[in-house]
Amino acid sequence: MKKIFLYIFLLLSFLTQAQVISGPMVGHTELRTSNIWMHFSNDIKSAYLVFYKNGTTQNTTSYFKINDGLFKTASALLYNLEPATTYTYDVFVDAKKDKVASGEITTQKLWQWRDKNAGVIPTFSFLTGSCAYINQPEYDRPGKPYGNDSSIFETMAKEKADFMLWLGDNWYTREVDYYSEWGLHERPARERAMPVYKNFLKAMPHYAIWDDHDYGWNDADKSYPLKETSREVFKQFWCNPSYGQNNQGIYTKTTWNDVDIFMLDDRWFRSNDETPDSIDGKVNLNKRMYGEQQMEWFKNALLQSNANHNISFRIIATGSQVLNPMSPYDCFRHYSAEYKEMMDFIKDNNINGVVFLTGDRHHSEVIKVDRNATYPLYDITASPLTSGSHNFGKEEKNNPYRVVGVENMQNYTKITFIGERKTRQMKVEFFDPKGIKQTDWTIGVKELSSPKEN
Repeated sequence: MKKIFLYIFLLLSFLTQAQVISGPMVGHTELRTSNIWMHFSNDIKSAYLVFYKNGTTQNTTSYFKINDGLFKTASALLYNLEPATTYTYDVFVDAKKDKVASGEITTQKLWQWRDKNAGVIPTFSFLTGSCAYINQPEYDRPGKPYGNDSSIFETMAKEKADFMLWLGDNWYTREVDYYSEWGLHERPARERAMPVYKNFLKAMPHYAIWDDHDYGWNDADKSYPLKETSREVFKQFWCNPSYGQNNQGIYTKTTWNDVDIFMLDDRWFRSNDETPDSIDGKVNLNKRMYGEQQMEWFKNALLQSNANHNISFRIIATGSQVLNPMSPYDCFRHYSAEYKEMMDFIKDNNINGVVFLTGDRHHSEVIKVDRNATYPLYDITASPLTSGSHNFGKEEKNNPYRVVGVENMQNYTKITFIGERKTRQMKVEFFDPKGIKQTDWTIGVKELSSPKEN
């Protein structure tokens, strides 16, 4: 009899696994809604989830919107939720009563204007990182595998963090991928299905930007011929709040408590890195990384944020480094006209609390750049999660702009916001794949404020 029950259990487990390729993953979550992402097998015609507040039995049903085609990714909305509340959800397919997945989400707290002490803001943290390479030997370059210990995601799943922000190169397309629409879809589909991701994807909400390797080929720019497909792939495999404007790019913005996060697209509008930065001694105004449309949105979004007195920090997340004067690679500083445009705008409009958050470099560091008559800017680089790492190169070995750094090591970053409004602090910690802290750095909101005019 025990063998029969074991057989039935294994059979049900196999059928469930066959119906679900990957997920659930928690997507954009705010005060009264949340999103759940799944990837179902091609034979699934419909799917739904049932969710309910923990400690209650009353439930609500929400149906998944399943993408047509060979890759049946899907998302479902949890709605009419209460702030600062935990809900359980169960996933079902094809009107059957067999549960194929389950999990929990917790909504954000509604604290604005409600605490007795207006200076009280919730403490919270998020994880971040870039450059996640999963080996596939038959299609990888010969020699030493480029991907390293993927158990880092199991460690990250155990962190008590509120969300994860992926900083680009979240998967690596390679020659067998980036010449076809099918290949661009197949790469994330294959990697999301890896068991090592399972617990992490459902442990917290996930947000993302892209860089070259999950957009197209190495150093891909606006000329990449399958860019529209890349955008569709991004939309199918992430649950961001939005994806650019006018069907252009994937830039967006989200807010968590007192922090606005601007998630920029450094690829869709990008001039090729080899475009001359100056012509006949004059800055080349046509060399742009973010493009006019995105910059117009970004400037208005910054002004809107700066007028919101509930916001302490403004995190600008982008795939390429922004500030590093010593970088010989694709740093935003090498796009001189647009770099000056952004920096002048931030200074001229007294935008406070700005910190850049970047990836790509296969090492982690904090870069500090002083500015005249206002506060310094910082660029936090978080890399790599699993791809190859290295020591700082000779141009950057003794970089005078570096505040802290982690080299030749896989790592992830945890950023925590703590304290009351006037003494709010942002603590940045770098951890190895086992969760052992390597170094940390802290900045206060007072240190990121423009001097008041007399």
